[in-house]
Amino acid sequence: QVQLEEAGGGLVQAGGSLRLSCAASGGTFSTYVMAWFRQSPEKEREFVAGIGRNGGSIYYKDSVKGRFTISRDNAKKAEYLQMNSLQSEDTAVYYCAAGPLVIVTTASRYTYWGRGTQVTVSS
Repeated sequence: QVQLEEAGGGLVQAGGSLRLSCAASGGTFSTYVMAWFRQSPEKEREFVAGIGRNGGSIYYKDSVKGRFTISRDNAKKAEYLQMNSLQSEDTAVYYCAAGPLVIVTTASRYTYWGRGTQVTVSS
């Protein structure tokens, strides 16, 4: 069992930056692919970014490429999402997820989830 807890959300103006973190406890963190998803009202949860077990593989949703950076620190059992040049369309609840052996964009393939952290970008 892995417990995940996100932090770092908040209110930011368009063009600003935020850094999300996800702290893991329990389980063996380094054996899981980690990802960030987001969900805004009346929309399905969508994949934002994923990172392989040793950090060697990374994949981003097209709309965040060049603006967001995902990283992980297996020693600290933590995952991060640096978000720059934020836009109003990035407003959502952001979730940390742990799961499969390879990066996939389907939420149902991830086993463990945090409770989410709200990111609001004002225009």
